[in-house]
Parts: sequence; C-alpha cells; structure tokens
Amino acid sequence: MCIRRLSWLLLAIFIFSGCNEQVPPSIDYSSVDAPPPRNKIILPPPLPPKPAPHPAAPSAQVNAPTGWMPSHSERAWSAIIVHHSATDNGNATIIDKWHRENNGWNGVGYDFVIGNGSDSGDGQVEPTYRWRGQLTGAHTGGTPGNWANEEAIGICLVGDFDRNVPSKRQLESLAKLVRFLQQRYHIPKSRVYGHGSTPGGHVTDCPGKRFPMKWLKSNIN
Repeated sequence: MCIRRLSWLLLAIFIFSGCNEQVPPSIDYSSVDAPPPRNKIILPPPLPPKPAPHPAAPSAQVNAPTGWMPSHSERAWSAIIVHHSATDNGNATIIDKWHRENNGWNGVGYDFVIGNGSDSGDGQVEPTYRWRGQLTGAHTGGTPGNWANEEAIGICLVGDFDRNVPSKRQLESLAKLVRFLQQRYHIPKSRVYGHGSTPGGHVTDCPGKRFPMKWLKSNIN
C-alpha cells in the first residue's frame, strides 16, 4: 500500500513539473565586460581622416608672367619677406654687383627685385638667379642656419622707404606677386612679413618706416 501511494505521488510530481514553463535566466548586458547580444552588429572603428596636404606643397599651376615659375624643382617655401634696397636707384643686376662686392656673396640675396623706373621699369618684377635655381636666400641675416633664408621668399623693392613711399606700380606688382606665391605655396597672410618684423630676424627698419605694410596685408589673400 505504501509502495502504491509513493508511486502515485511520484507520478503526480512528474506530471505537474512538466506543465511548468522553464524561464531562462536573464543576462545583463549593461556591464562593460559582458558579451554583446548575438543580434547586435559590431561596426569597425572609423578610419582616421586623411592628412591635410603639406602647407608648402605646390598647387596646380596658375597663370603667371614668364619667369615667375621656377625652372628647377621647387622648395617647400613657407613665408614671404619684403625688403627695400634703401637706395634711390637699382635693379637686379646692380644689386647683384653690390652684394658680390660689398657682402662677398655669390650674388643678389633676393629672389625677386621690383624696379622703380630708375634702372628697370617702374613696377617691373625681375626674378633672380636664386629664384630660378630655387637656392637658399641671403636676404635675412646670415646663412646657413637661418630659417628665413631657407624657407622664405625674399622680395626687394628698389627705393628708400624711410624717406619715400613705393610707387603705385611697385605696390600693384608686389601685391600681384605675393598673391601668386601665396596661392602656389599655400602661404597665409600671417606669414607675409616685412624684414624688420620677421621672427628671429635682427633689428632693422627694412622695408622702411614709410612702407605701407597695412595696405599690402589688405590687398593679399
């Protein structure tokens, strides 16, 4: 009798336990270390942005007068420095002679000379051998080891701008030349200097107390 009752009891337990739905334990995915749900798509990390072009890398060619385009592989120019000759007259050839005889240099220290009508045309832009050959300049302090001579383009306007002002044509040519150089070598306005304001340069009034630097800055990019 006891065995029969025990059998019925076990059968009842088996039947009722089979009717109860087994609920699986829940998984908390809020933890950082917990595995993600199976139906969640894991995206790869975003690719890093493409690096910006080198600020001194030449852009596509723009229209420019003959001689403004260098004939050799271009340097990574990063600045422009404006000078005056501190003389009433001159041109690229005359300044070349002065720099050879008085300074012992290989020739004119500038990349460009802009005439005032005395020994070359008023506003005439003369590219020098340094620009054509893309050579280190000799226009801002001593070389070697001077960043401005290595990286900056030197432009000299003929005239003494402590006493006078550049001619209208000189200024127009200067602004056009500077804009061309800015566009080609991605040089910002903030890196267009007068000789005396060049970082690391020696104390000088060049390009002259009466040189209109504010005008130049307002007429370039």
